[in-house]
Amino acid sequence: MTQTQSAPPATVSAAPPGTTLQAPNARTAGPRGAVAQWFAGTPGRMRAFLILAAAMSVVFGLAAAQGFSQSDGALDRAQANTAQLVRIQAIHTNLVSANADATNAFLVGGLEPPEQRAHFVNSLAAAAGLIAEAASAQPADRDVLGALNKTLITYGGLIEQARANNRQGLPIGSQYLKDANSVLQDDSLPLLKALVEANEKRVDTEFDGISKGTIWVLVGGLLSLVVFAITLRWLARRTHRYLNVPIAAGAALVLLTTVVGGVALAAASSSAKDTRSSEYERTLALSRARIAAYDARSNESLTLIARGSGDAFDKAYTAAAGQVDEQLDKVGGNGGNLKQLWGAYKTVHAKVRTTDGTEGNWDAAVAMAVGKDKANNSVETFGAFDSSSNQQLTRTSTAVQSELKDARDGLPPIGWLGVPIGILAALLVAWGMSQRLEEYR
Repeated sequence: MTQTQSAPPATVSAAPPGTTLQAPNARTAGPRGAVAQWFAGTPGRMRAFLILAAAMSVVFGLAAAQGFSQSDGALDRAQANTAQLVRIQAIHTNLVSANADATNAFLVGGLEPPEQRAHFVNSLAAAAGLIAEAASAQPADRDVLGALNKTLITYGGLIEQARANNRQGLPIGSQYLKDANSVLQDDSLPLLKALVEANEKRVDTEFDGISKGTIWVLVGGLLSLVVFAITLRWLARRTHRYLNVPIAAGAALVLLTTVVGGVALAAASSSAKDTRSSEYERTLALSRARIAAYDARSNESLTLIARGSGDAFDKAYTAAAGQVDEQLDKVGGNGGNLKQLWGAYKTVHAKVRTTDGTEGNWDAAVAMAVGKDKANNSVETFGAFDSSSNQQLTRTSTAVQSELKDARDGLPPIGWLGVPIGILAALLVAWGMSQRLEEYR
């Protein structure tokens, strides 16, 4: 009987002495290992450059959108804030204009001329209307404008009391007039000054902010172009091909957007800067000149009302007249014949003061001040300056709004195209790099 022999047991070779057997490293085979493998070698570096260039393309698109949004917004706010500033100056002008009418009418005695009364009423009504309009246009000014409106009501009441007493020939009327003038000078005008300063600061801030949009576009564009240049150079050296067309097209798109955007924003900033130094400054100067002129006119009347004790009002006239001269110098030749018209009024005023102060002929001086002396008519000469300066102010303030609007309308639509342009450049990078990656499959 034959016996079946079993196969000898398999032998396992022993590990050399001192060698430790290890299980596979789970961390090396895990996600980190996969990432490391994905970025390994030349293909991995290509993927790294792809991610970097694509990310920078999107960042550029965001920077371009932010830059245009900032400049567009600054132009819009500058336009709104200059309009608000003109409103505040117009409120100021209407108040001092009404005060000039009230004080001059007080010299007439009895019933003042109907046209002068109508001008006073219209000036106060215009001021009240502008206060409501300004409060709606700029919420930040509402509280101060509300306080200003209350002083306006108080001023109007005191003027009516002064007018009623003056019609009856009662001396207390002059005291009511002085009280009304004190309310205007001590309560109303400080509020207006605060409003003017706040709005001038807002306007300056927005004018300064217009040019900052250019920085976003240029910095974003230059950084992106540097990344594109490094990527193209690296590819040329690794693949021995001088140009990758899709990536070069992406770089060209970024370059074109940077140039067009930078030029457009620089042009808008330059235009706004010119507007600021020309029409805007002339608008401010004309507003200040008109306010000071009405203040001078009021003090001329108050000096006569005081009858020999009006030195303080005469000094106030001198200070206000000096401000008019200073502001008209800023307007320069663009003011037309304003200096001549203002000079004609000052000549008549000098005669009023000489007739009253030196010659002691108060009645003749009053006749000049209220327009009864046709040869030396203070009303007509001041009216000529008032009319011409108002026309000039309307022209310059309209020009400011028009020029800022033109600068804003001239901006290309990169504000909302910026992100799509960045995405398109990123897609071009991905397309160009995928062509090289295909060669390694």
